[in-house]
Amino acid sequence: MIDRKLLRQDAAALAAALARRGGDVTAAGSAWARLSELDVRQRQLKSELETLQAERNSVSRAIGMKKGRGESADEELARMAEVSRRVKSLEAKTREAEAAFAQALLEVPNPPLDSVPDGDGEEDNVELRRWGEPRQDEVPPHYEIGERLGILDFEAGATLAGSRFTVLRGAAARLERALMQFMLDLHADQHGYEEVWVPAIVNRKTMTGTGQLPKFEDDLYRLADEDAFLIPTAEVPVTNLYQGQILEAERLPVRHCAYTPCFRREAGSAGRDMRGMIRQHQFDKVELVQLTHPDRVLDDLQALTGHAEAVLQALELPYRVVELCAGDLGFSAQKTYDLEVWLPAQQTYREISSCSSFGQFQGRRAGIRFRDEHGKPQPVATLNGSGLAIGRCLVALLENGWQADGTVQIPAALQPYMGGLQVISNE
Repeated sequence: MIDRKLLRQDAAALAAALARRGGDVTAAGSAWARLSELDVRQRQLKSELETLQAERNSVSRAIGMKKGRGESADEELARMAEVSRRVKSLEAKTREAEAAFAQALLEVPNPPLDSVPDGDGEEDNVELRRWGEPRQDEVPPHYEIGERLGILDFEAGATLAGSRFTVLRGAAARLERALMQFMLDLHADQHGYEEVWVPAIVNRKTMTGTGQLPKFEDDLYRLADEDAFLIPTAEVPVTNLYQGQILEAERLPVRHCAYTPCFRREAGSAGRDMRGMIRQHQFDKVELVQLTHPDRVLDDLQALTGHAEAVLQALELPYRVVELCAGDLGFSAQKTYDLEVWLPAQQTYREISSCSSFGQFQGRRAGIRFRDEHGKPQPVATLNGSGLAIGRCLVALLENGWQADGTVQIPAALQPYMGGLQVISNE
């Protein structure tokens, strides 16, 4: 969440930064507008309460003095009863105002950094670099390749669960598993991440800590009889491993990688990518998460992005890196680099990883802090990125590795994880 002190010290600058996101972020009736009103309201109530509490203390002392002298304190006692009644009423109003302020604070997105380019949507994102040579010949889409090889079963997925679910068979199932292990090994052994295995179901507090709630509840799968949710990404449980904790500065940066299944309702994507595995309700992902010092966060973002790029390079998949404009940033992000892999069947690049800095936004929400050089607790900065989305990686491998005879070549880096298999075929 945004910094309360900054809200009070320079609300105009915060509003201007948020307005770069576009839409109605700072419009009348928005969470931002309510936040400003509620901040004034709660401070007024607190001031009135402090005045009344001081009066109550003064009356209490007067009562004590009169009783000590053996004098009647009936007038003061009546006054005390009236002041105490008003104090109780104001305390309730103050709690309500603070709760409303805290709720509005949760609904305000992270202001983009000044270095983030202006823009309204993905068409305004800025390409930074490319790697590899995009394949230009005609290639069937991954779903046709997979069906012809008998390794992608969309009909079975629909029978078992509905649309946007897929059953992987044979070589595809092993390829999914091989990608998971290859990515985890690379990040743990070469990039310095500690691997963790975390729950795929989390509670509301955990979802709120990383910013999925309250804004994105419609996109989440919620357990019917519990206030718990299937995770949309490992970012949620891995970041919240340190929920409510104070870390010593020497421990930073904390780096974790994790494989999890991920679940998203895709409520806002009706009609998009209905065929194939580009946009699924359930998918696998290896996630990279870092908790770091706020002064280092942008340097660490560059390093994390490079770790995700290393996967694509090892798999010989052409890609590009784009910086998201302010209007395309995720709710919690202050700066994001997307990695987009080349899909020859579509003759375009598609997102396969988002690498983001959240600054201290998630640290404040989840209560994750570190001790600064003065020993004072401060919110940590957090980062994460897909390292990578496994299903989309499989899609890219099928299309980029497709051969005219219908087979698919497996990159050398994956062959040891595939039992030495070099080519996927019908044989």
